[in-house]
Amino acid sequence: MTDFAGLALAQPILRAIFDEGYTTPTPIQLKSIPALLKGHDLLGVAQTGTGKTAAFALPLLHRLAESAGPARRGQPHALILAPTRELANQINDSFRTYGRHLRLRTAVVYGGTPIRAQIRALSHGVHVLVATPGRLLDLMNQRHVRLGGVETFILDEADRMLDMGFIPDVKKISAALPAKRQTLLFSATMPKSIESLADSLLRDSVRVEIAPAATTVEKVEQRVLFVEKAKKRALLTDLLADKAIRRVLIFTRTKHGADRVARHLHQCGVKADAIHGNKAQNARQRALNSFSTGRIRALVATDIAARGIDVEDVTHVINFDLPNEPESYVHRIGRTARAGAGGIAISFCDTEECAYLRNIEKTIRKRLPIFEDHPFHVAEIQHAAAKVKRGSERKQRPGQRRRNTQRPRRNTNKAA
Repeated sequence: MTDFAGLALAQPILRAIFDEGYTTPTPIQLKSIPALLKGHDLLGVAQTGTGKTAAFALPLLHRLAESAGPARRGQPHALILAPTRELANQINDSFRTYGRHLRLRTAVVYGGTPIRAQIRALSHGVHVLVATPGRLLDLMNQRHVRLGGVETFILDEADRMLDMGFIPDVKKISAALPAKRQTLLFSATMPKSIESLADSLLRDSVRVEIAPAATTVEKVEQRVLFVEKAKKRALLTDLLADKAIRRVLIFTRTKHGADRVARHLHQCGVKADAIHGNKAQNARQRALNSFSTGRIRALVATDIAARGIDVEDVTHVINFDLPNEPESYVHRIGRTARAGAGGIAISFCDTEECAYLRNIEKTIRKRLPIFEDHPFHVAEIQHAAAKVKRGSERKQRPGQRRRNTQRPRRNTNKAA
């Protein structure tokens, strides 16, 4: 079975898939869809860009097409929780795309926008509800949403839910769900707290793991550029003179940093915008739409704002600031090289970021190639990074030597 036609999906769904030009499932779709069609719970460990949204959307739409009755006011048949507004919107768009030939109603609810329009959408009836945790709890507390009829519950990007402090909200929501349901949990990484959450939510589940936790997309070409902090914007301008960087996502650690970089690019004639938590939702959506349609070439983002971005044909990711959490590096560069395409990830590293670079290389188990052929290369920072690495290795060795040179204890127990 190597094509969608062999997955036994309903014909209206297959027609929508073919309308989009898709013929071959990705590995996570190939492994997940048959299990989900049989009604199993599922734990999916997969990086972004592997096609996981369709992996859960297609079997859910198939099930609803076969058995769902009319849409019920404020009582969804299926609930999908996402950590960010952008991801919630994109999941909802996917359901509308794949379900375009079905008579099913979807709705999306999230904070930062007026609640009245969302209440009105729920009052018209909904089969599939996509939500962020905070706004869903608000609607539940106001009794506009009742979860007693949910047959399928999907928790997407559970590790990001943990990062953003949403796990208590997730537990409150799951407590309001019926015990008899199908549950799916997806996460790019699997820390112990997420494993514990999965154990509490899933019953007799199938585990689908497409890539090991905290590994990078293999098709991403990665490199690091050593540069003084004060020269980073000049280096960025120099790089963007290359027209091969057609659509670039640029990461900063702070919201103000994102705004400064976007303003700098605009002043240099590069069409750019910023997206972060301080931006109003309509401004964030407008920037994302402009980036998706090619009206702007560069989108500057913070980690939380960018987690839900799923834009095709991002040719480059530039880490203007290295993340202080190495797992964030994995998520960042996963925004390029999606759906089988290639991509390039470029990371700037200043003196203060050498330890971050070392932690990233330890996490991905790979040394990032150093690119020196640029006008702002600083050999001293490169040497400092190497020194940090050597120091880290020396800290490990003494303990290893002590363990290896300990005399074995004499066994005083007599043989039985």
